[in-house]
Amino acid sequence: MPAAPTAATAAARLGAAAGPPPALPRVDLVLLAVSVAGISLSAPLISATAAPALAIACWRNVMSVGVLGPYALLRHRAELRGIGRRALLLAIAAGALLALHFALWMPSLRMTSVASATALVTTTPLWTILLMRLLGHRPPRLVWLGTCVAFLGVLVLTGVDLSLSPRALLGDALALGAGLAAAGYLLLGAEVRRTVSTTAYTLVCYTTTAAVLLVTCLVAGTELSGWSAGVWWQIVLLMVTAQLLGHSLSNRVVRTLGPSVTSTAILLETPGAALIAALWLGQWPPVAAYPAVALILLGLVLVARGGRR
Repeated sequence: MPAAPTAATAAARLGAAAGPPPALPRVDLVLLAVSVAGISLSAPLISATAAPALAIACWRNVMSVGVLGPYALLRHRAELRGIGRRALLLAIAAGALLALHFALWMPSLRMTSVASATALVTTTPLWTILLMRLLGHRPPRLVWLGTCVAFLGVLVLTGVDLSLSPRALLGDALALGAGLAAAGYLLLGAEVRRTVSTTAYTLVCYTTTAAVLLVTCLVAGTELSGWSAGVWWQIVLLMVTAQLLGHSLSNRVVRTLGPSVTSTAILLETPGAALIAALWLGQWPPVAAYPAVALILLGLVLVARGGRR
């Protein structure tokens, strides 16, 4: 009579039956790469655009709604009408958090150093994992390890030159708050995308963001017009690359790749922006940029493997 299988044997059989974790969809990985490339254009374009930061953020969202609106109303009218109350409220909350991210992040660039602001705003994946933990989800150790390794790469690249002046400290605090707001935006978007299409979700989200930023600009007395045609074309380019290709594709892939992988991949915005600045403005990155990119990629691989488990 054969011996009864032990717990270890049963676990081994169960693991063999389950097989290896499923591979991440290649199409979504390509779309994520395009998203990171689009977001990487954000900082160089904002720096080159002679307009108030809040006004740029407002117009890029207003223009995005103008582009997405007709298509969404034509092809997704029934879905928009049938969005449940919970999904609608979550999409609106995500849009408000995205507006908060823009309202904190863009002014921080002009109050503290770009290196400090970049290092602090890219704490998004750390905030994402912490928020997921508070919501009852326990990320695997590989996800924690990969996020820390990737963030270490950002610190190596930026140099972490935090200043002690009151104005710079306020800018650092704004950048840190922007990273937290972005984490909430990604988590809410991942939840809404379970039942709502990318087009319908982004239309509701961007409309909310545009409305919040418009009110903010009006209350703050921010100039919203009076610029040259070149400035407007720069804002249009920013809308197409950073908004439609960047944020919209992130919303597209977060459903399958998950918020951990998506937020960690956005860390590549830092070396991506440095590469664009090198090719466009002739500002070549320092030698430390190359090991930093390697650390970020290693961290992303660890997060992806941990997320698959």
